[in-house]
Amino acid sequence: MEPVLSRAQYVRWRTAIFAIFLASGLSIATWASRVPAIKVTLDVDNIQIGLMLLGAGIASILGLSLANIVLARWGARTGMLVSMFVFAAGVAIIGVGTDVLHSYVVVIAGLVLFGLGNGAVDVMMNVEGAAIEKQSGKTILPLFHAFFSFGTVVGAGIGALAAAWHVNVLLHTLFMALVIVGIAFASYANVPSRDITGDTDAAADRPHWRERLHTSLSAWREPRTYALGVIMLGMAFAEGGANDWLALGMVEGHGATPALGALGLTVFSVSMTVVRVFGGPLVDRFGRVATLRVLSVLAAGGLVLFILAPNIPLVFVAAALWGAGTSLGFPLGMSAAADDPAKAAARVSAAATIGYVSFLCGPPILGFISEQIGLLNTLYILVALAVASGLASSAAKPIAGSSVGAGHSHH
Repeated sequence: MEPVLSRAQYVRWRTAIFAIFLASGLSIATWASRVPAIKVTLDVDNIQIGLMLLGAGIASILGLSLANIVLARWGARTGMLVSMFVFAAGVAIIGVGTDVLHSYVVVIAGLVLFGLGNGAVDVMMNVEGAAIEKQSGKTILPLFHAFFSFGTVVGAGIGALAAAWHVNVLLHTLFMALVIVGIAFASYANVPSRDITGDTDAAADRPHWRERLHTSLSAWREPRTYALGVIMLGMAFAEGGANDWLALGMVEGHGATPALGALGLTVFSVSMTVVRVFGGPLVDRFGRVATLRVLSVLAAGGLVLFILAPNIPLVFVAAALWGAGTSLGFPLGMSAAADDPAKAAARVSAAATIGYVSFLCGPPILGFISEQIGLLNTLYILVALAVASGLASSAAKPIAGSSVGAGHSHH
């Protein structure tokens, strides 16, 4: 039996999950904003930085996979708290490895913890977000993902200030780790214990955790998981590709200055965040499937314009379209995966794994291909994936008994 929440408890729960999404974004931007300083302090080259990123990426995928076990064993509430401690510790160790021990290996160890914790918390916070969506009957996962984006913007801003004021990596990462631990405790206090996420000890009528884990892995045998995976693969690939290659594409492909390249990525991020903030009501009006189809057209159109644009102003327009188009693929894929509360954790974990593998592994693959055919030509791969995402979007149709994301245009 699920607890009946008062309005105040519901609001506190929702606020706690917003804070956890924000904290995850903060941690990622804290690391990303200090890569130049870490590179100089450790005296490493781009290939070694690439290996660091790979370590964090593999650990993230491991964290995503472990999330099922953590959920089955301890429940989402405790799982999120522990995962946040793990990635906060990772952030702190990155600073210690850089400025105290000057050790490449210690920094990688920090990145592994950072990846593990973030990967695990990602599944659990999306499961909680989907449960809040069910409780409210409205599409709000895009707004949760917007808070993740806010976290990256705030984290990048703090990182830029820290760099400008010559604050060393150690002080910066220790400060951010403490902030994350503070958010973790405050959130834990406001997330309700629920049977469905395994938080409560209704041990008598609850199957053994191994049995629950078996149930959770069954999502990988459902065709809909893979169809949702295609939606998320296309959009996550296009989002990850922008993060890693958009600025460089402007500089190398369109002759822009590095500052304009950075501005292009900013336009992409702002556009994406704005659509995430306002996307929920749109989805509730027109439905999940129609929204995804329109956005895949925007993403593909924006990418083609980015590749072919004859001047820089049009490249900025293209970056805005690219950002808007890729904004909701991930959150709506998660939302669709969580339609059935009993299997939400398993399906969100499976869909997230497909999305994240493409988000993390996609951009390096593009890098290798671009060496052969040039960076702008390589982006046609993203156009094809955005189109595939649109073609698969009917898989996101709400299942029987679920009203979230169905749209109201038929009334």
